[in-house]
Amino acid sequence: MDEAVGVNADPDMPSDSEGRSSRWRNWTGFWLLGLCNNFAYVVMLSAAHDILKQQGSHNSTSPTPSTVALDVEGGKGSHYDCSPVSTAAVLLADILPTLLIKFSAPFFIHKLPYGFRVLVCVATAITSFLLVSFSSTVWISILGVIFASVSAGLGELSFLSLTVFFSRDVLGGWGSGTGGAGVAGALLYSALTQAGLSPRNTLLIMLVVPVAMVISYFFLLVFPPSFPQWKCREVESVRGGDSQNRRPLLDDTDEEEEREKGAEEDKVTGPLTFIEKRHIIKGLLRFVVPLGVVYFAEYFINQGLLELLYFPNFYLSHAEQYRWYQTLYQVGVLVSRSSLCCVKFRRIWALSLLQCVNAVLLLLSVYYQFLPSAWLVFVIVLYEGLLGGAAYVNTFYFISKETGDRQREFAMAAASVGDSLGIAISGLTAFPVHRYFCSL
Repeated sequence: MDEAVGVNADPDMPSDSEGRSSRWRNWTGFWLLGLCNNFAYVVMLSAAHDILKQQGSHNSTSPTPSTVALDVEGGKGSHYDCSPVSTAAVLLADILPTLLIKFSAPFFIHKLPYGFRVLVCVATAITSFLLVSFSSTVWISILGVIFASVSAGLGELSFLSLTVFFSRDVLGGWGSGTGGAGVAGALLYSALTQAGLSPRNTLLIMLVVPVAMVISYFFLLVFPPSFPQWKCREVESVRGGDSQNRRPLLDDTDEEEEREKGAEEDKVTGPLTFIEKRHIIKGLLRFVVPLGVVYFAEYFINQGLLELLYFPNFYLSHAEQYRWYQTLYQVGVLVSRSSLCCVKFRRIWALSLLQCVNAVLLLLSVYYQFLPSAWLVFVIVLYEGLLGGAAYVNTFYFISKETGDRQREFAMAAASVGDSLGIAISGLTAFPVHRYFCSL
């Protein structure tokens, strides 16, 4: 490829070559890609309680001191209704492969054409649903969750990089779609299982989602003429038309150096060097660290605390309360990830602070049990989702806006590690917390 036509050199406004119909198709296409990419991931987290409960009961032939202490149904031997294995186990299986991909792939993923990446995402998502549906042990289910993680991680990294070939408004479609995946996945799983469908049949029905991803990518998106669908993208050409409107990611250079750098940037072609990638990553830390803190706090809540926030006198069972916690969280994510067209918020650190307040509040509520009703937890979880979704979509919007054309594709891929790193740390933290409370 001699020239990267389609890289969003003026991403705030759609390019002249994109008609209204093409812009609508691309926005819708990215919305559906976000929905399909995150669907399996969300469903696995929503099904975490059922996976552990169902297969824990299948695998236990006689009670032991440890299983009695952590009995699923009655919480015998503990003040809390605990699963034999924390739902954080499902979270770790759902995020660690994603984290590994996001840490390593930005340095070599450009050698794998986008078309092949999408096919890998589809194949691993289908494998995930089939493994979890037909598994007879917890560990086979965990393997299925790992395949879902591979699909979501590779997909998120690839589709965020893909946005640089289109006008910047597709980021709003992607963000809204990923939020929609949360609501659709959690709500559909909750509704179908509560209606009497088994978790196995529910997961089999959701095999339609990977098929929808293929249709959205190959038949809905309108690609630029020179887009490298089945070829490696080794050479990058740059147009620096928006360099005056960018806030540089790196702060350790003065304005004169930045101007000289911008002038040189217009002429530079070729792939980024390893040293250049290191400098880009350094500049991304101001976005990646606050995003990671937001996701650490919210997934510490979701997979470490919500399982323990059980209200026996409420009209919903423990499993149903857990499912609706997850559903309301995803509703909040959907609303805030769809808000980019209305409001933009650059101070991601403020959102991380507020999310940490939520985590401390709910941790104290688990220990002291002072919250009177599940209704109040529903409100807090909805608010938690609003904070998390806003942090995600605004982080990638401002990275796209403030990164040079030549660096943008790599920067979008590399920054995607922020939320996954926070989620992974929260999963590791949730294990001892779960063990501690279940021992009380």
